[in-house]
Parts: sequence; C-alpha cells; structure tokens
Amino acid sequence: MKKIKVIYINAPDVSDIEVTVRAPERDAQVEELIELISSNETDTLTGTDSGGAMCNINISDIISVSAYGKKVQIVTGKERYTVRQPLQAVEAKLETRRFARISRYEIINLDKVQKYDFTLSGTLRLELAGGMETWASRRNIPVIRKKLSGKE
Repeated sequence: MKKIKVIYINAPDVSDIEVTVRAPERDAQVEELIELISSNETDTLTGTDSGGAMCNINISDIISVSAYGKKVQIVTGKERYTVRQPLQAVEAKLETRRFARISRYEIINLDKVQKYDFTLSGTLRLELAGGMETWASRRNIPVIRKKLSGKE
C-alpha cells in the first residue's frame, strides 16, 4: 500500500472543494481513494474494518458508536469498524436520524433497541440488536425516553 500525502491549499477564489489525486499509476488503491472521496453520500460513514481496509458503513446498519480512549468504534450487525474522528463529529453526522447519546462515551441507534427497562435505582438498561446490552446514564434518560416513545 502506497503512502498517502495530504496537502491543504487555501484558495479563497474557489467556491467548492476541489481534490486532485496524483499518483504514478491509476491502480486499485487510487480507484478506492477516488471512490471514497467522491462518494458524498450522507447515508454512509467511512471507517476501517478489522483487517484495516477502508469501508463505507451504512448508517442504517449501525447499532452503536462508542469511544474507547482515542478510538471510536462503530458496531453493526456484521462487523466492528474503527473511525478516525472524535465521537462528537460522528454524532453530528447522525443527528437527524434516530440516534441518541446514552452516555458520555456511547451513541445508539434507537431503531436497533429491542427491549428496554428502567431499574428501581433509576437507570435504563437497553437490549440492542445482536444481543448487545448497554446502560444509559441517568442524565440522558429523559431525552432517550422521549425519543423511544416517538415524541421527539
């Protein structure tokens, strides 16, 4: 795999973003890079799979997004991906959909919630698709409750 060098040039006279790919030949790596850059779809995020390959992740397939130190991990029904963006940046891309931040470090897809129950201590336990189980922090429960009931 060839090294990719990124250069930013400030161009106030340009109204759109312009990207030029320069390489010794148009091989599979160049084709993949061009495809990733040119796919301006809002229904996907870009991440790396367990093998290190870059992939487009369908937002509708996402079950949860979690931050672990400096890494952000996206879990789908099929794979776990690593994203090179902070959790807040990923959350901004998911804002308009049925996603909710359930804690400081985790966002879930509300369409993937299979069961939820409130405990006597006031916490919220959520069962997600694929047998995943997670807990919501108390301060996020009112927002999650509204979203799960469809009032938001």
